[in-house]
Amino acid sequence: MESQETLPEIRKTVVIDAPIEKVWKAISTSDGIAGWWMPNSFEPVLGKEFVLHAGQYGDSPCKVTELDPPNRVGFDWGKDWHLSFELKQLEDGKTEFTLVHSGWDAGKVTEFGQPHTAIRGVMDGGWEKIVKEKFPAYIEG
Repeated sequence: MESQETLPEIRKTVVIDAPIEKVWKAISTSDGIAGWWMPNSFEPVLGKEFVLHAGQYGDSPCKVTELDPPNRVGFDWGKDWHLSFELKQLEDGKTEFTLVHSGWDAGKVTEFGQPHTAIRGVMDGGWEKIVKEKFPAYIEG
């Protein structure tokens, strides 16, 4: 029997100097997501299947599983992962953005044969740069 060892989710939070409605557009539209992350065919419709165009890694199938405007959008990514974008309105017209990347398992490999244990570290560093630098620059710039 295959043993499953869950690895910790990746969680990144940043405060954006923009109202929640503006940040919502950046996480709930195809153009918005492409502006700070990667090209895609996302549509904000529960159950809708879409594709992330992951460059050298090809296209990744996804499916919208959570939609709670303007607070949360979530989707299954590939065969194992789940990604959610959470927003919280703060005072002074600011918005807290939290990205949660879950579905990590020490006994599994990605579609490309890479162990989750190795890829999780790579993705953690990538998300750090995207959430703390690219995302705020896209919205506030």
